[in-house]
Amino acid sequence: MARPDVTALRVSTTAGGSVMPSRIGLCGLGLIGLSVALVAQAPAGSTIVLRAERLILGTTAPPIANAVVVVQGDTITAAGPAGEVAVPPGARVIDLGARTLMPGLMDMHDHITGEPGDGGDSAVLKETAGHAAIYGVLNAKKTLEAGFTTIRNVGAQGYADVALRDAIDKGLVPGPRMYIATRGLGITGGHADINGWSPEIRLPGVAQIVDGVDEVRRAVREQIKAGADHIKVTASGGILSVGDSPDAQQYSFEELAAIVAEAGRLGRKVAAHSHSARAIAEAARAGVASIEHGSLIDEAGIAVMKEKGTVLVPTVFALDFIIKAGGEHGIPEYAREKARSIQKLQRANLKRAFEAGVKFAYGTDAGVFPHGLNGGDFPILVRELGIPPLEAIRQATSAAAELIGIEHKVGTVSAGKWADLVAVDGNPLQEIERMLNVTFVMKSGVVYKAPAGVAGTR
Repeated sequence: MARPDVTALRVSTTAGGSVMPSRIGLCGLGLIGLSVALVAQAPAGSTIVLRAERLILGTTAPPIANAVVVVQGDTITAAGPAGEVAVPPGARVIDLGARTLMPGLMDMHDHITGEPGDGGDSAVLKETAGHAAIYGVLNAKKTLEAGFTTIRNVGAQGYADVALRDAIDKGLVPGPRMYIATRGLGITGGHADINGWSPEIRLPGVAQIVDGVDEVRRAVREQIKAGADHIKVTASGGILSVGDSPDAQQYSFEELAAIVAEAGRLGRKVAAHSHSARAIAEAARAGVASIEHGSLIDEAGIAVMKEKGTVLVPTVFALDFIIKAGGEHGIPEYAREKARSIQKLQRANLKRAFEAGVKFAYGTDAGVFPHGLNGGDFPILVRELGIPPLEAIRQATSAAAELIGIEHKVGTVSAGKWADLVAVDGNPLQEIERMLNVTFVMKSGVVYKAPAGVAGTR
């Protein structure tokens, strides 16, 4: 199966209201020709049994052939080979046939209330957080149906992500579990600020713009008060922002250390946007939990990350999208040129970091590209970074759960875990592109997506 052609990303709306690419080049992303049957929630306490040709556990263990998973309510109660797992009397059996079942996927770098465009200028200058929340409702459904049952959102306009997370938790709208950063932190004139306009115009940033140790401490407290599950900081320049370089460190070590200390004192982890080699090393030394992007990581950064156990969240498909399809989605030429300038370096540097033993967790930067295409990183991780398919899936399941700190609840298929399960056709360990087409989605024991005609669905 060919890797998805991002040049084909011209999005149109079907009669049913779902977003679909208009050219056949994206058929590998599973958004063309899929007949989906949404299945109503089973009564509380009911039992569902899933059968599949193979089961990937979300660990480094080999898949289980001819597998059975038993779900009671919203919890997995048993999983293993068919001959070793008893099917409870009266259970509803869903036979997935020749598909591969695995834990629900997890995206550790999402902007679910955002849309592709000019880096946030239009959203901040022309729209409100209310617009972002509505986009989020639409994007949450797309993300869930793409197989991502959990996301870590790393910045949103206003507190739109708070409203969306709470609405999903209350069952008001379908979507993934959300662990959110609220607004995030950025320096004056940096990646998260709105630059290139007259300095006499007071403009908000796409994050909370704060400088100095005292200001960042207060901002951390404010964001946690507003509902932040973790803190996002822009430690370096970026791709979509005007007037800065991805290679430039932004927050100082002292500011980064203060952010980490204040967040940690209040029981939160810190995610650091860092392309710059120096920013990566400084942020890791300051104690952040994760480095986002990591494009220009060098040997010093690799050494510090390994020493500290810092997780690297690569976002590789986003650069391809910016370069090949960004112009069609309003991404300016200056941003496309930045992306072109670091793309090859990014792949080589991330490959070296993985081979050196840096921990990885799956993340995409969805919002830079249209939501629902979150699986686009899998082929690049495998084909270009040399990550084995089973390990790439582990990075999107148990490794991601560990980064958030919810590994005792989700991330592997085992008794006592949340019943978050997805399936793909065929065997993704032989063809990683299968991960682009998730055909079955269960979250908390509720089936949100299933192929038409699969036994046991209705």
